[in-house]
Amino acid sequence: MAELLAVGNVRKMTTTLEAPVAYALPLGDQSVPMNALLGQQLQLHYEGVINCVACGRKSSKSFNQGYCYPCFRSLAQCDSCIMSPEKCHYAQGTCREPEWGETHCMIEHVVYLANTSGLKVGITRHSQVPTRWMDQGATQAQPIFRVDTRHHSGIVETLFKDHVADKTSWQAMLKGDAAPVDLELARQRLVEACADALLRAREEFGLQSITELQGAQETRISYPVLEFPLKVKSFNLDKTPTVEGTLMGIKGQYLILDTGVINMRKYGGYHLAVSKIN
Repeated sequence: MAELLAVGNVRKMTTTLEAPVAYALPLGDQSVPMNALLGQQLQLHYEGVINCVACGRKSSKSFNQGYCYPCFRSLAQCDSCIMSPEKCHYAQGTCREPEWGETHCMIEHVVYLANTSGLKVGITRHSQVPTRWMDQGATQAQPIFRVDTRHHSGIVETLFKDHVADKTSWQAMLKGDAAPVDLELARQRLVEACADALLRAREEFGLQSITELQGAQETRISYPVLEFPLKVKSFNLDKTPTVEGTLMGIKGQYLILDTGVINMRKYGGYHLAVSKIN
C-alpha cells in the first residue's frame, strides 16, 4: 500500500552540511526530509505536467533543467556563459539581463579544488560554498583563489584545465567515494605549474582581482548511503513516468535506488507524486 508523502513541482534537493549531509526534496510548497527514508521503498510518479521554474507556465518540454523555451532563450541564467564563464559578454553590453549579471556574476567568486570522481577544479559564487560541493557529490573541497567576478574566475579555471579535470564522472561518483586526495599539495603544484599565466592574468585584470588562498581549510563531506551500486542505471521519467525502488542512498543531486538512480536536479519543474510503499 502506497502512502503519499508529497505532490508538486520538483526543485533541486536542498542540503545542509552535517555528517552525513541532510537532504530535503522540495515538492511544490512541501519539503520531504529524505534521510529518514533510507531503506524505505519509494515510488516517484511523473504526472505529465511541467511548469517552468522561472515563470511557472506549462511547458511540453524542459530546457536546462526546468525552464520553458522562452525563458531558456531570454534569461541570463540560461545563457551559454553560465556554463562557460570565460565567455562572459557583460562588458560588451550584451548581457541578457544586466541587473541579474550585477548581482550574480559581477561579484566575488571562488575557484576551488574538489574530489568528486577524482580531483577537479571548479568555480562558484562565494555564497554557494559549500552547497555547490554537496550538489556535485564532492567528498573533499578546498577554495584556492578568491576572484572578483565570474568572468575572471572562469579565466583562472581555464588556465588549470590542462593540469586537472573540470568535470565529474557522475557514474564513478555514484559507485563510491573516490580515494582521498591531498588538496593542499595539489593546490601548490597547480599554482606552480600556472604561475606565469596567473601573473599575466593579474596584470591584465588588476592585482586585487585574483587572490591566492594559501592553506585554506579543507571541507570533508559524507553522504547518507547504505550501499553504493555496482552498476549505474539512470532512470528517465519522460520514458518511464513511474519509478519504484528501495532508497539506498543520496549523493550529489541523485537518489540511489536499488533499481537505478535518478538525478532530481534534471527534473526541475516536473510535477511529481512521491509515495512510500508500506
